[in-house]
Amino acid sequence: MNLKESTYVIILASIASFFVAYISAAPAVALPAMAKQFALSNILQNWVVNAFLFSVAIFSVPLGSLSSKIGIKKSFIIGNIIFLIGSIVTGLAWSDWSLLIFRAFQGIGAALIYTTVMSIVTLEVPEEIRGKALGIVVAFVYIGLAVAPVIGGVLTYNLGWPSIFYISIPFVLITLIITQWKLDGEWVLGEGEEFDTKGSILWAIAILLFIYGFTIINEFNGLIIAIIGIILVITFGLWEIKAKFPVYDIKVFKDKRFLSSNVASVISYIATFVVTYILNYHMQYILGMDSQTAGLFLIITPVAMAIVSPLAGKLSDKINPQKLAAIGMVFVTFALIILSFLNKDTPMYLIIFAMLVQGIGYGIFCSPNTNIIMSSVPEKDTPTASISVTVMRVIGQTMSLAMLTVIFAIIMGNVPMIPQYYGLLTFSCQVTCIISGILCVIAVFASLVGVESAKKLSA
Repeated sequence: MNLKESTYVIILASIASFFVAYISAAPAVALPAMAKQFALSNILQNWVVNAFLFSVAIFSVPLGSLSSKIGIKKSFIIGNIIFLIGSIVTGLAWSDWSLLIFRAFQGIGAALIYTTVMSIVTLEVPEEIRGKALGIVVAFVYIGLAVAPVIGGVLTYNLGWPSIFYISIPFVLITLIITQWKLDGEWVLGEGEEFDTKGSILWAIAILLFIYGFTIINEFNGLIIAIIGIILVITFGLWEIKAKFPVYDIKVFKDKRFLSSNVASVISYIATFVVTYILNYHMQYILGMDSQTAGLFLIITPVAMAIVSPLAGKLSDKINPQKLAAIGMVFVTFALIILSFLNKDTPMYLIIFAMLVQGIGYGIFCSPNTNIIMSSVPEKDTPTASISVTVMRVIGQTMSLAMLTVIFAIIMGNVPMIPQYYGLLTFSCQVTCIISGILCVIAVFASLVGVESAKKLSA
């Protein structure tokens, strides 16, 4: 593929990644408006976000496997069409349940996009600039997350909450046009192989029970559901080892770098995704900021990630990406150490400094870590690697919020966010940052597993 064609691949991958990330985060600021229209309870409001994330987690594995059999380009197109339809019908929802169903449907399209976009970049961009390309795509994910609260808030206030979904329509159409007209050929890596239907069903049930159980693990029922989910995840792994054409070939985890990078990825998401929520609580409840002001401060970290990520991706083409990933997590650990002392007297400049350090660190970590995951497997296993990137992200994000929920339940109990409980809120956030910091230290060591291996990253 020449430079011009590589540029088209990077452009379409960046646009697709941006809007999937944006649409996963933007509805959060529109929840009050949705709740007012549909009389949503606090639980149902959470499920407007969870329905999307759960759908991505459940469908990423089977759809990622299916895409390699029917064609990665074709699957990417189908994913964008589903995502487009989902954006339209979600804005047209007429009830609470139709809203949740359409969000889950949109998640199916997002799962297909997530699991194919990294494969397209890995397969079509030359190895010598692959890290840089992945870094650009990852940067657009963070840009999408960064601007989602701002764009979503402005659109909801001026045009109503459906507009946060409609804005993606022209850009998805542009992605479809570029894909159809500018990308030649097709990528079929599992032609003639049977689809593992039983494995797909087992995965869907296992991951649903595990993630849902973990979100309410502070309750006895949640603990039981999570344990059943873990048992089924293990059962899924045993099934996949024996399957002739596994839906998720876990044999790739025999590569130490692939395994450790995935472990580092999921741990990093558990440790860092929650920080935004901690800072949001601190700024709005403890410092008394309004949501708009807090939102402007909260974009500091993802913007720093977006700036650093392409540079780190480019460096990972020249410097051992595992060392870069480890250095990035050291930065994040330092930021969390600062935030573990967060209280009402913490100066704002120190909070901003910690946010910048976290953003820089995670930007240094993520692109090289993604490069390791995507490049440490043979070409035929590229779809499996792409699935891993998505699954680790979604599971990590969900478990991160669940961790905060459990800590709140243990320290604060089920109480309203009123001044008399602000001391407990601060203590809960401090404990969460300490635990997250410990997790980041584990991620540092996980990033370095096999760093001295002479095995070259696969093309």
